Order: sequence, then structure tokens, then C-alpha cells
Amino acid sequence: MSVQKQSVSFTDTAYTFAKELVEAGEYPNMSAAVSGELVKAKAERERERAVLEAELERRLSLPLDQWEPVGEVSSVTAGARSHLAALTRKT
Repeated sequence: MSVQKQSVSFTDTAYTFAKELVEAGEYPNMSAAVSGELVKAKAERERERAVLEAELERRLSLPLDQWEPVGEVSSVTAGARSHLAALTRKT
């Protein structure tokens, strides 16, 4: 495993949390604490994505007569259309 050196800045809250992890003996130093917690965060995101994908697959495999209505298409997509219109106005 290669190691990349990087200087980073922390909010007081983040720094205190990392320091507490080291002081509690969960990690040997601040660098290990930050790296370890990033690994945990990545694993959690991947787990959440896998759960979402599994749920989408489950729902998409349902017969059409078992789908529940979500409302009018225009109301479902209104937020997205509004966001895209705002982006267009900015450019």
C-alpha cells in the first residue's frame, strides 16, 4: 500500500473527534484516525448504494399492476425541472 502525504485543514469539531479517537486508543495517530474513518465512510457509502440498488431492482421486477402511483408526472419532476432551469439561467 502506498502512502500519499497531504496537508489538510480541519474544523475544530473534526479535529477534536480525530484527537479523541487517538486518545481512546482506536488509532495510533491522527493520520491513521483520518485514514481509518475515511475507509469506514467509503464502506458505508458503498453499503448504502448496494442497498439502494437492490431495492430498485426489487421494485423494478414487480409486475406493473403492483406498482403504486406516485402522483402526476409533472409534480414528480417539477423540482428537477426547476433546478435545471435555474442552472440554465446562471450560464
